[in-house]
Amino acid sequence: MVGAGVCAALANDMRPPRLTSANVDWNAALRSLAQVEELRMAALGVPVRPPRANLMRPVPKALARLNNAMAPRFPGVNQSPVPVLLPFDTDALMRDLATGTAQDSAHYLSGFRPSNFFFPGPSGYDAVFSLRTADVAQFNDIKFPEPIDVLISGSSLLYELDDPTPAAGNPVPELEANFPGIRRLIHEHHLRYTFVRYGVPYIVSTPCFHASVSRYRMPTCAAAERVLLHFLKALRVAGGTPAPLRVVQPLAIERPREASPDFSYIAPGRLLPGTGFRDLSGRDDDTVYAQIRFPLADAPAYVNSQMFQSRNRHLVPGQEGSPNYAYPWRDNFCERRGFPVGQCPGGLGHQGQDIRTPRCPSPAPPGAEPCTMERDLVAVRDGAILRRPKQEAVYLFVNTANEHLRFRYLHMLPRKMDEDSLLSGRRVREGEVIAQVGNFSRKEGGTSYHLHFDVQVPTRDGWVFVNPYMTLIAAYERLIGGRGEPISTAAVAAVEVETNGSGASASRGKSKNVKSHKKSKRVAKKSKRSKHVKRGKSKPKHDKVARQ
Repeated sequence: MVGAGVCAALANDMRPPRLTSANVDWNAALRSLAQVEELRMAALGVPVRPPRANLMRPVPKALARLNNAMAPRFPGVNQSPVPVLLPFDTDALMRDLATGTAQDSAHYLSGFRPSNFFFPGPSGYDAVFSLRTADVAQFNDIKFPEPIDVLISGSSLLYELDDPTPAAGNPVPELEANFPGIRRLIHEHHLRYTFVRYGVPYIVSTPCFHASVSRYRMPTCAAAERVLLHFLKALRVAGGTPAPLRVVQPLAIERPREASPDFSYIAPGRLLPGTGFRDLSGRDDDTVYAQIRFPLADAPAYVNSQMFQSRNRHLVPGQEGSPNYAYPWRDNFCERRGFPVGQCPGGLGHQGQDIRTPRCPSPAPPGAEPCTMERDLVAVRDGAILRRPKQEAVYLFVNTANEHLRFRYLHMLPRKMDEDSLLSGRRVREGEVIAQVGNFSRKEGGTSYHLHFDVQVPTRDGWVFVNPYMTLIAAYERLIGGRGEPISTAAVAAVEVETNGSGASASRGKSKNVKSHKKSKRVAKKSKRSKHVKRGKSKPKHDKVARQ
């Protein structure tokens, strides 16, 4: 419902995502249950009607019985409108239930461990399982000490993207008989298998490092592949409920009617000069992917570059204070980083947006309350948390009739989040305080105080990073109650030319300052290289690509 003072219209500079919905073949899924003796006998009974019988078709008795058997182990499994595929031996469970000898879930999971993260909803489901290679005889030769987490997602929704660097998947002959059309690809530091079964697109993935040795707390992709193949071969239908086919419409974009007196932003894709990979531009994406609550509890907040903050410049003549803590906002999704991002023109980028809180005044005014930059962070939507203890990254999964996506928060203090039980499986409500802005990147004080925020959506290539810039702008406008002013391209170009020198190209950013900055970085890296090797240090901010 649209609130007072807010208009629900598709603005010229914002558009909703393009969605498609799956036509689920539940008849084929039910035929697979005939292989389970106890369910084949149940199939002879009368179908069971769900509570909302006037809206949904009857549930076949075999499926209803399976849902009842799995619900204590995977609560809400019947809520998924797509067949729930899990690495679970349902045949053995149903036999054991019939004889009164059922065991705990680990007994039926082919060496995987039960997960606290199982999240079904109106658009499908997401689940995570872990495997320690030392616990499974066939993987004892894999010397990776940590659990390998495997994510499986089945979605009735797919996001259609214009991908400038599409992933090239390869066929998997050994799985083709059971998974016709299955594709294998490594994209954005994840090994993925994507396939369509029962008319539904499924994604099975795990983080991995594409080299001969594991790094950044990720297994090698060769080791990950063996685990994923084992996972895929163990998949069985574990529940779900048929739902009528529907046409999915994205939510309307809600924006305030009145203009903000001060909030402004530069168009998406317009990076700071010289900060794109190989001097390429950013991703000009005006999509609002979700109707979210802004992730910081209070305004003001500033979206701009953290890594290249010395290059930020005021666009308004005479503006006082640091431009790093002032409007306008500036897109940094495709800034030059070492992270694979298919949506960026060069294939590498930042993966999300950095958001600053206001800095504390120095010196503090007499009698003022103590100031902190550790401002509250809130859940942007109702959803489920995915996070291990001691982990920096927090994922918030959202699953509604119109949306299926996940958000990631970075740089909060793991110790504090552990104390607050912000762990996998926890359900949160939109606007609920879940953490505080931090400066953690491998250690406390490892970066400046800011929030890294990103969004991923399910596509035919699996979960893909998309630019959250316009999504954040729309959310911030609702938080402050006023529309932002887009800064004209001419105004931005004028300042960039002045910054780079009158004879330099603003788009390529080949100024002396930029060259000298690059040179100083190379010298610094060279001087520290031996120290990193001796201390066993690896690339900073690795947690941005590790852990689902």
